[in-house]
Amino acid sequence: MSVSIFDSFLTTSEMIAAFDDAAIVGAMFRFEAALARAQADEGLIPPAAASAIAGVCKAELYDIPALIHAGRRAGSLAIPLVKELTRTVTLYDEEAARHVHWGSTSQDVIDTALVLATRDALQLLDEGLGELQGHLLALAADHMATPVLARTLMQPAQVTSFGFKLVGWLAPLVRARASLRAVAARALQLQLGGAVGTLSVLKDRGGPVATRVAAQLGLQVAEAAWHTQRDEWVRLGMEVAVLTGSLGKLATDLSLMAQGEIAELAEPSGNGRGGSSAMPHKRNPVSSMIALAAARRTPQHAAALLSCMDQQHERGLGNWQAELAEWPPLFLSAHGALRALNDAFAGLAVDRERMLANIAALHGLVFAESASSYLAGAIGRPKAHALLEGLTRRVTSEGRPLDALLVEAIEADPQLSAHVDLQQLAALFDPVAALAPARLLAERQLHTLRGRIAELDATHPFKD
Repeated sequence: MSVSIFDSFLTTSEMIAAFDDAAIVGAMFRFEAALARAQADEGLIPPAAASAIAGVCKAELYDIPALIHAGRRAGSLAIPLVKELTRTVTLYDEEAARHVHWGSTSQDVIDTALVLATRDALQLLDEGLGELQGHLLALAADHMATPVLARTLMQPAQVTSFGFKLVGWLAPLVRARASLRAVAARALQLQLGGAVGTLSVLKDRGGPVATRVAAQLGLQVAEAAWHTQRDEWVRLGMEVAVLTGSLGKLATDLSLMAQGEIAELAEPSGNGRGGSSAMPHKRNPVSSMIALAAARRTPQHAAALLSCMDQQHERGLGNWQAELAEWPPLFLSAHGALRALNDAFAGLAVDRERMLANIAALHGLVFAESASSYLAGAIGRPKAHALLEGLTRRVTSEGRPLDALLVEAIEADPQLSAHVDLQQLAALFDPVAALAPARLLAERQLHTLRGRIAELDATHPFKD
């Protein structure tokens, strides 16, 4: 397939190649060769005919642009492809030409070709996910004890562990990798139904032929033709869309933490990466930009797939054709986002000191909830909350740290001073101590994720 110069910024050459014209046409010829061999093995056509057909099922023998042009007029790429295959076989064996594409239909060859291309695309996504998971695992292990601000509604909320944030980014990617494999195990099926899905031309040999074709192509045998029953196929597309959404979430957080005023993270720079044509000082987060742009484009393709499911009777008119066009962009976006984030995390700069400085700049406000909970044991929750609420307003107006104001309030209140241990109170304002609950949760979850990733890395389901 060809993509515009702007599309190419948001994907990879490998994923473009997985769905390009040569890949799809080549996969269609693989189907035709496998079909002929299977029919010969079942005694439906002469072995010599199968050899003659398979011998010219090679994409390089054909004018692919001409096939595509003719397909637009015919309404299906399969029609001129089968015509040219028949003509070519006739040059060598006129009798064999009678058996080309026998018992099959256009949607069989096109759907199966797209399944084969999708399997290659899934392999690229799986490898990219494995790489990104590796980066996040290593960073999470290194930063369990690194304090960083947690932010809610775009505002500083509490102190958490940067490792906790990393595990939060990692978990949906592990789930996505596992889900893609599980859904693909059902969706990567041979399409072979003939004119109306019944394989009527092949009579009682239809099932055995389908089994043999699927085995040659390394695909599952469908219980029945899925010409207009697209649920398993579309569900796979939705999993790719959800993955891209998770990548967009990661890119959003990364870009926000890389803002100059925050500066807790920075993408790799140098060699022209992330520069500005006007401002020499700029260090633009280009990986986040690519991932976010790719994720922005995904919902419309996912919605289009869902809108194409109401296909008419035994062959869709317009909706199947629209689905075919919407399918590759999902994978193009997902792999573009994956590649971009792998580039970012391979050389991500983590500024621990800036993270601490951003916490300190808030003068202890992010520890207000912990202090309020501690004081509630002495004066009750309503009074403790009211006290801290008033003190936090003073922090904002006077610019004094909350812990100092709180000590003054305690020393001035006999009830509080009699029940509050100032050393314990001071510990509540220690960023490293404050991240302890987050670290405990993150370490437990990381242990589980390591096991799941090891299981995923041990198998390679999309290898042909």
